[in-house]
Amino acid sequence: MELYNSEEEQVEAIKDWLRKYGTALIAVAVIVIAGLVGWHYYQQSQNATKESASAGYADVVKELQSQGVKAESKVQSFIYSNKSSEYSVLAALQLAKVQADAGNLDEALAQLEWAKTDTKDEALKSIAAYRVARIQEEQGHYESALSELASIKSTAWSGRVSELKGDIALKQGKTDEAYKAYVEAQQSGDTSPVLKMKLDDLAKQGQ
Repeated sequence: MELYNSEEEQVEAIKDWLRKYGTALIAVAVIVIAGLVGWHYYQQSQNATKESASAGYADVVKELQSQGVKAESKVQSFIYSNKSSEYSVLAALQLAKVQADAGNLDEALAQLEWAKTDTKDEALKSIAAYRVARIQEEQGHYESALSELASIKSTAWSGRVSELKGDIALKQGKTDEAYKAYVEAQQSGDTSPVLKMKLDDLAKQGQ
């Protein structure tokens, strides 16, 4: 037996269904369309924000290259305005380098500590932590520097971490520890060009 005996019954059934569920169906359709439009707008907005941050970062880098520490206020303004972007972290790292080169080590540390805390990128965290340790070593805060180096877990940094540990040990008069750290750095394959010179100097002292 046919479910519907006539075309009229089919039409009436459709009308009845629409009366029951038509409003809900239209509401769902509106929600879906609004969601798609909203997502598209969000994506466009995100892309525009990234492009703006990228252009702004390029500008502050140029300012730092030409003005040095005099560009600090402009860089800080960029960092504050782009806190949700990793470009703010990159700008802080660049500002820290300029501050360190100018001998403003405390100011450089402040930038690096902020960058390390704010970034969600593990590679940038390692960069910031290593630079913090280098400044602390320069300031004679050896235990703090060693603690900072211990926080770097990426094996990509093994050589540089070991070498800096060697530098710290050497400044503390621990030549055996320094030599061991330098050897570990050499074996990692990720080292500075002056590492062999450091090892040779220690080897001569041991003769």
